[in-house]
Amino acid sequence: MRRNRRITAFAAAAATALGVGGLTFGTADLALAEDGCDVDYTVVSSWGSGFQANIAITAGEAINGWDLEWTFPAGTAVSSAWNVTWSQSGTAFTGSDVGWNGSIASGQTRQVFGFIGSGSTAAPTGISINGDLCDGQVDPTDPPTTDDPTDPPGGPVKIMPLGDSITGSPGCWRGNLWQLLDQAGHDVDFVGSLSQACNPAGSDPDHEGHGGFLVTQSVNNGSVQAWLTQNTPDVLLLHFATNDVWSSIPPAQILSAYTTIVEDLRELNPDAVILAAQLIPLAPSNCSDCPQRTINFNSQIPAWAASHSTAQSPIVVVDQHTGWVPAVDTYDGVHPDEDGYVKLAANWFEALDPIL
Repeated sequence: MRRNRRITAFAAAAATALGVGGLTFGTADLALAEDGCDVDYTVVSSWGSGFQANIAITAGEAINGWDLEWTFPAGTAVSSAWNVTWSQSGTAFTGSDVGWNGSIASGQTRQVFGFIGSGSTAAPTGISINGDLCDGQVDPTDPPTTDDPTDPPGGPVKIMPLGDSITGSPGCWRGNLWQLLDQAGHDVDFVGSLSQACNPAGSDPDHEGHGGFLVTQSVNNGSVQAWLTQNTPDVLLLHFATNDVWSSIPPAQILSAYTTIVEDLRELNPDAVILAAQLIPLAPSNCSDCPQRTINFNSQIPAWAASHSTAQSPIVVVDQHTGWVPAVDTYDGVHPDEDGYVKLAANWFEALDPIL
């Protein structure tokens, strides 16, 4: 099933960041390099204040490492990018491979990186790869089209908070987050099979926060797949492993469940964005090992996210652990109190706000 909204995100070195865009557009610029290399500059989505572009290279002769340069139209700037080491000075942009995406076989087309930018969506000029100047750029100003012409444009961004009691009951950070998003003017719809009111009054109550559930069990018994099918989101807020960590489930097993969630969601919405939280501290009085177990699990999330993230459906790590004080931000060493709700919501909002 193809969703009618395409939401995109960015991740830089698995840091805490993301972006979400609007409707998908399919404009492209093909530049022919003198050495037989094609550069495909594609504006895949655009919203009021910015756009997302993806870059692909087709190699005439095999490439083992690439350095790319171009000149943007005046006023165009990159805010974040993924799968590239990049810099911008004025209108001059430079980018280099990050190792794993540096090799392109003869005749192979490889999407090498993407970025979030602001300003003109017109194609850059003076594109070169490894010092070879490209030419033949086409200004990407054709009217945009949506992924599916039968899908109506617009509509709220569907956001699913997925987790256990920290997300569901008593996890009412959702109300704080909804208020922040609403005050910022974002059109969002929290989705899920559960509904529980949170302060402030009128906040969207829908969610998939199932108290006491383990993500490993919920994936194995098909529950998560059913929840995603019933209310397929554009953005997934994933904070779902506290009970697994408490139960000494190995991190690799938990991350395997995360991978299944991502794969199931992409089957339903290939353009979905996944925000994977590093868990808030777990420090109950009856589990002396839980704080370190949480740290150990959190440390493996960035590498997992980087290995499964794609330009079309990014996975972005949101640090919900740093700055958390269990004695202040929870009432039992596990569940957030009002102070904790504020911190959780602020961290989610900081990640969601830039391009919603």
